[in-house]
Amino acid sequence: MEKQQAFNPYLPSWEYIPDGEPHVFGNRVYVFGSHDRFGAPIFCVNDYVCWSAPVDDLSDWRYEGVIFRKNQDPRNKLGLRLLFAPDVCQGPDGRYYLYYAFDFMGIMGVAVCDTPAGQYRFLGHVRYPDGTVWGRRKGDQFPFDPGVLADDDGRVWLYSGFYIPAPAAATGFKKLKNDGGTVVELEPDMLTIKSDPKVIFPKEGPGSFPGHEFFEASSIRKDGDKYLFVYSSRHNHELCYAVSDRPDSGFTFGGTLVSQGDLFLDGRTEEKDGLNYLGNTHGGLLNIGKQWYIFYHRQTNRHSYSRQACAERLERNPDGSFRQAEVTSCGLNGGPLRGEGRYEARIACNLWSKDGVGRYDGPSPRKALAGHPYFTQTGRDREHGGDQYIANMRDGAVAGFKYFELDGEKTVSVELRGNGSGSIEVSTAPDFAEAASIPVDVRGGRKTFSGRFDGGAGVKALYIKFVGTGAVDFIAFELK
Repeated sequence: MEKQQAFNPYLPSWEYIPDGEPHVFGNRVYVFGSHDRFGAPIFCVNDYVCWSAPVDDLSDWRYEGVIFRKNQDPRNKLGLRLLFAPDVCQGPDGRYYLYYAFDFMGIMGVAVCDTPAGQYRFLGHVRYPDGTVWGRRKGDQFPFDPGVLADDDGRVWLYSGFYIPAPAAATGFKKLKNDGGTVVELEPDMLTIKSDPKVIFPKEGPGSFPGHEFFEASSIRKDGDKYLFVYSSRHNHELCYAVSDRPDSGFTFGGTLVSQGDLFLDGRTEEKDGLNYLGNTHGGLLNIGKQWYIFYHRQTNRHSYSRQACAERLERNPDGSFRQAEVTSCGLNGGPLRGEGRYEARIACNLWSKDGVGRYDGPSPRKALAGHPYFTQTGRDREHGGDQYIANMRDGAVAGFKYFELDGEKTVSVELRGNGSGSIEVSTAPDFAEAASIPVDVRGGRKTFSGRFDGGAGVKALYIKFVGTGAVDFIAFELK
């Protein structure tokens, strides 16, 4: 039986998991993240869930269910505060510890479980030895976006940080600092601060990695005797990393790991030239054997509140540094997708309009980007029955898919709906210098149009462009 393929996003089309932190426990990869709700007006409305996959098959993701609910924390009995990005580690006692922050409250919670994806129970809040909760002392660094590492020597390190001052009302009017990325060492109880919070990634000035300054999304991994700190920069659309021989100091900038719009690749530096729509991102590194991956999230629905989990393979230079990964449709597949079969349009890794791309975290994105294509779904948020597609493909809109193993001339069929007339152009190059043209005329419901296309042989990208009047929804395409 032929092994199923892996796509980006790697979870079902109805699942909106941003901030994904992947960890190997036993023989499975577990992803812990926030949980967006489709159509919600704000981030992270849903409770924490977990997904896992065998280490030897990253196409076979299993839903583990809800692992922690908002109202389990005694400071949130009504469930009104939102669970932002979490992280998990296995403590020295063998149990699993879930670290989380409630939106901008400015405290860090901890839950514990005997298994990686079981029912976590509330343990407490990260605190000083005198019992004062971290974030409740005047002048504390703002606790946010935990990243946690249980080191080989039994010491436990908790990382945190956010660039922008939190709303005073959200923190209980505590005057908290936002100086950059921060670390504390924890006692073996996994709650008590052993060493005072220390800024190791200043957001500005000396040591701030100019051009890629720390913004949020602390994530930590260890590679041999090196500590790898992953973070989202002030660009928001990229994940960068820094390296040190020590867990609490001496980090040097390593480079960009991934950008949602492939910015900083191939001389691409201007946001308008991005290959996909931009917004915040957050994720972490995964190592299986000798292969490394970077997990991140993409934006959908013309806003920042329905984000989806993606991942890419990483390559290393001879000196051990990571090369920036290209955003693809086949990140966890282990190679290109097969050059035959039906593919949903939602796996596009590139998407732009004739006017380029924009930011979903800018002012009034739905209005500003009204003429642009976007990923969306029909209906309300749900835990089954996905039907995601690309909406609002207008004249000059392009969806790009990377990569396929092509073997010469193919019949290409595209499934559309909406109200538009013109042609679908198909090419292996983003400039469409050589392209097949398929006439289309859509009036209402779904309709399929086919034509011949010769993209040559080898590993190729596939770009599909609508040229014409009106607007169409791009559902799927087929190669045969």
